[in-house]
Amino acid sequence: MALKKEADDGAGRAGRASDNNRHKTARVVWTGIWLFYLSAPVTDLISGGHGTTARVLGALGLASFVAWYLVLVLRAAREMDPRRVLLSLSVLAALATLLSLALGREWLVLFVYVAIASGAALPGTISRWTVPGTTALLAVTANAVPDGDAYLAGLLIPALMGGFAMAGVRAMIRTTIELREARATVAQLAANEERLRMARDLHDLLGHSLSLITLKSELAGRMLPDHPDRAAQQVADIEQVSRQALVDVREAVSGYRRPTLPGELAGARTALTAAGVVADLPVGAPDDLPEEAETALAWSLREAVTNIVRHSGARRCTVTLRTSQTLDGPVLELTVTDDGAGGTGEGPGNGLAGLTERLEAVGGTLSAGPAGRTGFRLLARVPLGSPS
Repeated sequence: MALKKEADDGAGRAGRASDNNRHKTARVVWTGIWLFYLSAPVTDLISGGHGTTARVLGALGLASFVAWYLVLVLRAAREMDPRRVLLSLSVLAALATLLSLALGREWLVLFVYVAIASGAALPGTISRWTVPGTTALLAVTANAVPDGDAYLAGLLIPALMGGFAMAGVRAMIRTTIELREARATVAQLAANEERLRMARDLHDLLGHSLSLITLKSELAGRMLPDHPDRAAQQVADIEQVSRQALVDVREAVSGYRRPTLPGELAGARTALTAAGVVADLPVGAPDDLPEEAETALAWSLREAVTNIVRHSGARRCTVTLRTSQTLDGPVLELTVTDDGAGGTGEGPGNGLAGLTERLEAVGGTLSAGPAGRTGFRLLARVPLGSPS
């Protein structure tokens, strides 16, 4: 099982790494496609009639601009300091302005990339100001460049639309990341809830069965010298209880086990009789009891009887089932009272805590405490219908 889990974890990590690599590749390809719109500045460098020095400086400036732009856009999925992003955008805007003023109107297209980088790398609360600001800087620079106003109409809309579109893509990416994190959190909570269910079921199942096995083992030990036939009967009972405990654990692990009140009443009578406790139990249970409510009461009865057998030293136990009317509607009350030593005084244990959770899940309540000068009482209530 451990090797299988490690293999599954390894396969999961490999799958996630493969997905991340594909996403990075797709992002690089998608970003690289839009770089073809830089053909105008490249063509101007080659055949624009500039001198050698202007061409070299222009090529260095264009390479620096593209490298800086790619770093900003490709790292947009990560959380970056807005101040550093604003500084980087300022450098890109300065490069675009300088190259446009020095080399001509073909370089005004760089402002579109500044607007796109602004929308991709900054939060929406900031990019809603920086994208129009970049567009305004484009308009001012175009009016300062010879014949730049002829290119202005074709660049204003791409700069505005591209910047805000990238802001929307960034918001969508952030939402997707948050949804994935929420899904992982829900899966973890579901796993924790299943662990708690298993812990409650195993505690209630094994605690009761092991207590009964211990009692019958002690009885068999005392009967063995003088009454081997009666001791043999106790051993047979131990075998039966052990087999039933194994069946119960398997069913609990599978999630299908549902204890019933009649079954638990019969088991309680057997356990109390084996412990030498006089049992006063009802004959049956209501037939129209909701399934979840009956399950919660059955677990409550099992836990109460287990505690009596283990800890109380009681000589008598009384169990009652009665229906009563409350402001919230009719309820069924299960009361288990004994004349033993009561609780340990150390607060509720795992069993009572688990019962409280079970009863609260079906709208019920649990109260447990001393009954008079001696003894202990457990009272569990479950609703019988919708509140009035």
